[in-house]
Amino acid sequence: MQDRGHLLTEQRNQRTLALDSLPIADAFDVMNAEDQSIPRAVAAAKSDIVMAVKIVSAAWQCGGRLIYVGAGTSGRLGVLDASECPPTFRSDPKMVRGIIAGGKKALWRSVEGAEDDPKAAEREVRRMKVGKHDIVMGIAAGGTTTYVHAALAEAKRRGAKTIFFACVPKSQVKAKADVDIRVITGPEVLTGSTRLKAGTATKLVLNMITTLSMVQLGKVYGNLMVDLNTYACRKLVDRATRVVMSVTGLSRDEATKLLREARGRAKTAIVMNLKGLSRQAAERLLEKHDGIARDAIERKTK
Repeated sequence: MQDRGHLLTEQRNQRTLALDSLPIADAFDVMNAEDQSIPRAVAAAKSDIVMAVKIVSAAWQCGGRLIYVGAGTSGRLGVLDASECPPTFRSDPKMVRGIIAGGKKALWRSVEGAEDDPKAAEREVRRMKVGKHDIVMGIAAGGTTTYVHAALAEAKRRGAKTIFFACVPKSQVKAKADVDIRVITGPEVLTGSTRLKAGTATKLVLNMITTLSMVQLGKVYGNLMVDLNTYACRKLVDRATRVVMSVTGLSRDEATKLLREARGRAKTAIVMNLKGLSRQAAERLLEKHDGIARDAIERKTK
C-alpha cells in the first residue's frame, strides 16, 4: 500500500493540534484564520488558471466540451459546477460535464474503492466519446487519485487536451497534462480532510474557469448575465427583467414587454433597444458578432 504521509494535504496542521479541546468560539477563529489563506493560494496559481480559461474557451468555440473528472469531494464539485452553468449562462448542458468515480450514486454517498479503479475511468471517457476538441480536467486534491490519472491518460490518447488540478506541489506528485494547476492550501484543519481548504480552493478555481470562459463566449455584458435561461424559474425572469432595465433605462413594465418580444432573451432585448432593431435583426447582428453583445452594440455595422 502506498504511503501518502508525505503529501502536504495529509500532514498535520501545527496550528490546529488542539482542535478537540478548544471552545467552539476559539475553534471557529482557528478555522476562519486557515480559510483566509485560500484566496492567496489561488492567486499564486494565476498563470496556469488563465491558461486553462484560454484553452477551455477556445475548445467551446470549436464545439468542444469541458469534462471534469474526480472522486469524492473533487468529483462532486466538478458535477456541481457543470450543473450550474446552464441556468446561469443558458449554455448547452453538454458543454460542461462532470464524471465522478462510482457514478451518480457517489454524489450522495461515498463509493469506497471507486477512486482506485483505472479501468472504470477509461471506460467512462470512452463512453462519453471524448475527442480532439474536448478538454478533460482531472481534479485530485491530494494529487494521487488513480481514477483521475487514468481518465487523463485515456483522454490524451483520444486527442483531447487535459488540465490537472491538485493542492500538492508538483515535486510531490507528477502529472501529465497540458495545464497543471497547483493551489497549495497546506495541511488541513482536520488532518487529511480535503473537503475543507482544498475543497474550497477547488470551488474557487472551477468558478473562475467556467465563468471567465463563458465571458469569452459573450455570455456576459459588463458584469451582467445576459444569456440566462428566463424559462427556468420566476427568479430568473425577474433577474433578466432587471438586467434589461439596468442596461436600457426602461421601466419594469417596458422591460417586461421588450423581453417578451425578444422571446425571453435578455441579450436580444438589449440589442433591440439600443440599436433600434426588430428581434430578427437583433439576432442577425448578434450572430454576425459571434453572440458578443458589446461588439454588436458598439461596433459599426459595415
